Amino acid sequence: MNRQWQDLSPRQQRTVLVVGSVQLALAATAWTDLATRPADEVNGSRALWAALIAVNWVGPLAWFRWGRRPPPALR
Repeated sequence: MNRQWQDLSPRQQRTVLVVGSVQLALAATAWTDLATRPADEVNGSRALWAALIAVNWVGPLAWFRWGRRPPPALR
């Protein structure tokens, strides 16, 4: 059964909007961090990470966990 937006209760609609907003904010933050981080602080290819961040929830969280290296002063 395919549900349409209007089939959802107001509470369900709000939940979808909040979860979607959090996902977009997380992805935007990860892409911004990737774009501004120096190349020597990125584990792997920037292009691969940029594509991976587009994968809902998993990509941005993976970026923050495994994609970044600490700055040289903190290594």
